[in-house]
Amino acid sequence: SMSQDLSELLKEATKEVHEQAENTPFMKNFQKGQVSLHEFKLVTSSLYFIYSALEEEIERNKDNPVYAPVYFPAELHRKAALEKDLEYFYGSNWREEIPCPEATQKYVERLHYVGKIHPELLVAHAYTRYLGDLSGGQVLKKIAQKALQLPSTGEGLAFFTFDGVSNATKFKQLYRSRMNALEMDLATKKRVLEEAKKAFLLNIQVFEALQELVSKSQENGHAVQPKAELRPRSINKSYEHGPAPGKESERTNTRQTDLVTTSPLVRWILALSFIATTVAVGLFAM
Repeated sequence: SMSQDLSELLKEATKEVHEQAENTPFMKNFQKGQVSLHEFKLVTSSLYFIYSALEEEIERNKDNPVYAPVYFPAELHRKAALEKDLEYFYGSNWREEIPCPEATQKYVERLHYVGKIHPELLVAHAYTRYLGDLSGGQVLKKIAQKALQLPSTGEGLAFFTFDGVSNATKFKQLYRSRMNALEMDLATKKRVLEEAKKAFLLNIQVFEALQELVSKSQENGHAVQPKAELRPRSINKSYEHGPAPGKESERTNTRQTDLVTTSPLVRWILALSFIATTVAVGLFAM
């Protein structure tokens, strides 16, 4: 029933895609602590591009009544934290070092399109990302810290650290209540639910698209050329008309010693699916 609170509707609407993300091979491996530092660095890079786009659009719409009630920059925004992590992992020249893969760029373009053209849908992306970070992301923080032997003082894990939130459970309750109070008609509410599912799929597609690329390469017996998928790209690529028609419907390491180390693209596949993992684990705990 559309008379339900928006937060409950979102949780129900994304149940199926949540299960898809939960069943990715990387999800199971990561929970066992099977992730390499290289993978983690690449994931952090992709998250930086995603949150840069998300927070740019949030700032654009911070006074818009379709988003203003859930504007919590001091408590939630992750771009600055990710910048700290990237400097820790890559050094002071990290901006020149990090790549933006095609699947990440697709997510970035969708965020810009929504923020500029359909800001009423922005809440779907914010809810999916931030509440996931506050929930399951905290579990992943502990796993990553142990598996990667990162400093107990938190370096490299700023993304998972919410200094502005003293009680995650209470804050999530506040966030849901603000979100449930947003004024929207039935048609808009349905579109928000669809956008939340799209946000999930944008994450999952990163894994599936690269997995398909590897499978085709193996079938054809050709060597994989990962650089074609990993070239640096600009965040501000044109997005006025949204993603190309037809693309929206496409479905998008274990430790280094546990996998075939001669296939960098396999490492990319598993590493980038971590983005979907953070959302999936997060919604599971919401």
